[in-house]
Amino acid sequence: MKKLNILTIALIIFTFKVSAESFVYITDELDLPIRSDKNFGNNIIRLLPSGTELSLLKSTEDGWAQIQFDDTIGWIKTFYLSSNPSAREELKKLTREYNSKSLLISKLNDEKEELEKKLITLNNDNTDLIVQSSKSQAEKEHIEQIYQDALKLEHKNEKLIQENLQLKTELQLAENNNQIQNDTSSRNWFIVGAIVLFFGMVIGLIVPNLLKRRRF
Repeated sequence: MKKLNILTIALIIFTFKVSAESFVYITDELDLPIRSDKNFGNNIIRLLPSGTELSLLKSTEDGWAQIQFDDTIGWIKTFYLSSNPSAREELKKLTREYNSKSLLISKLNDEKEELEKKLITLNNDNTDLIVQSSKSQAEKEHIEQIYQDALKLEHKNEKLIQENLQLKTELQLAENNNQIQNDTSSRNWFIVGAIVLFFGMVIGLIVPNLLKRRRF
């Protein structure tokens, strides 16, 4: 029996013998007092609610623990302490986390809906751009065809201009030749006329003399 008591005390010491940086939590649902020393009496410093996180400074074999909360250092019974938050506080914490995550999910869903709307708008705009691009491509091809036709017409026009210049040159040569021929013909007719006039004058002089001789 004595060995069992020693083992129990050793287990208690092992359980509550923690470092000064450890944290413990008040497990009772009532506000518990922090006392100035390890005695029950008129030595309460302040009251702390369930779930309050405390810094454990040391624990003793007689079931007391020295703790620190903010600037307050005092004593509290170890059976009111736990190395883990109480289920009620855990539930509150989980509830807060759940509510926070629910709000976050709601916000993300709203952002998702907004992004989906923007995506639909962008897809519509993209479709319009594709259609516009197709029209622009068709217009580009049409303009390129017009440009090619214009180049062909320009080439044909240059060819016609060359042909026209050649025809003008040939026409000028023909006119010059015609003028030369006209001048030559006029000169020939002038010579012929002069010859005819000459012979006419000769005949006019000879014939009267011949007629006079016949009379005599």
